[in-house]
Amino acid sequence: MSIIGLVDAPFPVLAGTYPPGLLTALWAIVAVVLIIPFTVRKVEENLEVFLFVMGCVAVSVTGDWSWELVLSALRDPFLITVVVLIAGLAFHFGRPYMDHHFGLLRSLLGTRAMLFAVVTGLGLLSSVITAIIASLLLVEVVHLLKLGRKEEIRLTVIACFSIGLGAALTPVGEPLSTITITKLRGDFWTLARLLGLYLLPGILVLGGLAAFIGTTRRKATLKDVHRRDPLSGVFLRAVKVYAFVAALLLLGEGLYPLVDRYIAPLPAAALFWANMISAILDNATLAAAEVGPALSPDQLTAILLGLLVSGGMLIPGNIPNIISAGHLKIRSREWAAVGVPLGLVLMAAYFAAWFFLR
Repeated sequence: MSIIGLVDAPFPVLAGTYPPGLLTALWAIVAVVLIIPFTVRKVEENLEVFLFVMGCVAVSVTGDWSWELVLSALRDPFLITVVVLIAGLAFHFGRPYMDHHFGLLRSLLGTRAMLFAVVTGLGLLSSVITAIIASLLLVEVVHLLKLGRKEEIRLTVIACFSIGLGAALTPVGEPLSTITITKLRGDFWTLARLLGLYLLPGILVLGGLAAFIGTTRRKATLKDVHRRDPLSGVFLRAVKVYAFVAALLLLGEGLYPLVDRYIAPLPAAALFWANMISAILDNATLAAAEVGPALSPDQLTAILLGLLVSGGMLIPGNIPNIISAGHLKIRSREWAAVGVPLGLVLMAAYFAAWFFLR
């Protein structure tokens, strides 16, 4: 079976049996996907189109086109797209109401309790309202809290780690979870059962860390969150999410021979640390390439934990980082100064937890 379990693969599924020319061509595609978005600005601005084209090229190289694959790419992004659209509309029209009542809530809870509630709440809600909407809510909350710039950056990075973890609990939370569930042919709660024991405590720990950020009041906001996005932007965001997930599904299907040849044979511990590459490449892209039915549960857990935790270390690592840093004008060095040390500590903690709980 193919990586999404829907069509027969045209090449043998035993490691080492793929034609060398095929593997070379697929490695070239990987290199293009890794390099071009960081060197060509037009590609970076139209990443969904670029990934869709590369996914089509990869599937063509493997000769794995079928009606089942096409229907899967059209059908599987639908649920997360609908959730993004509904949540986006609710946020668009409900934002003035949230602005009006935020001050009252802060006065009732206090700043430190509010920081804890923001990080844990967005982390848990992201699995329902999607990581994209949770990130937009975070941007608004950062503006309303009126902290100092350093405190705002720390809060944003910590909250994005939390959102990235929580969004993986359901297939509507983020593209990574959508793609993983599709390729494993799992049910709505598959990832919650597999990862919940690891992710929920992590969200609470991040909330506790946020409570000790500090409460220095700022003189000027990070920038620029008060401008309200037009209604057309809500629909455009939903379309981009649909295209993004479809593109990654095709890319994952096409790159499956590399996964079967080089990834699947690795021990679980090596998979965990190898996926620190997620810090520089969107973790959904890596999940599309790595996750497949050939993996054992131990390997799958190690892969997903490595992707989810390291994805918060740098801005390109996941969608919450990209959205929040873009709206708040956080520079890459500023993000890395907080995200890399925190990410390394979390990676070590999660590796220890996984090692003893496996």
